[in-house]
Order: sequence, then structure tokens, then C-alpha cells
Amino acid sequence: VLPMVLELKYPHIAKHPDAPACLERHPRTRVGMIVADYLYRGWSAEEIARQYRYLSLAEVHAALTYYFDHPEEIENELLVEDREVEAWRQAHPTAPLLLRLKPPAHH
Repeated sequence: VLPMVLELKYPHIAKHPDAPACLERHPRTRVGMIVADYLYRGWSAEEIARQYRYLSLAEVHAALTYYFDHPEEIENELLVEDREVEAWRQAHPTAPLLLRLKPPAHH
């Protein structure tokens, strides 16, 4: 007897093969974007919904639920994104003039 494969459906979340999980109503808003605010900024679901008024609290909670069920998928997505940003920065260094215009960092 073959085990029954159940595909979990998450309210508010669209997940297509070979594409990042995103919000159904806002396909350009990836689950990873919401999770980044949760992990890196330390924002609660309520704070994320406050910061992005177009998101409902239910959508934010759905994105976080998807993340907690698929942490490796979303964390890998964020790591790849971070590497791509860093590679872009390395390939496009800040012009010396702009560096001189930047105010000094206060420590």
C-alpha cells in the first residue's frame, strides 16, 4: 500500500514549483520578505502588518506559518538572496567620490 501524499494548502500563500512562496493577493510579496523582517528586524506579525499597510494580519501570520513549516526552504532563499546582493556589491563598488561624501560613522 502506497502512503497517501497530502499536499498542504496554506491560506493566502501561493507556492508553484521552482518559484518562491508568495502571497496570493500580492504575488510580488514573497514569504521570505516577510520572514526577513521577522528574523532580522525582530518585528512581530502585528508590526509587519503595520509597516506594510497593504498586508492583512492574516497574510502575515500565514507567511510566518509557512516559514515555520518550511524553515530550510525560506532560509536557503534568504541566503541565496544575500549572496546575490553581496556579489552585486563586489561587482559595483561605490565610486570614490560618493565614499568621500558619506558622513563618517560614529562609534
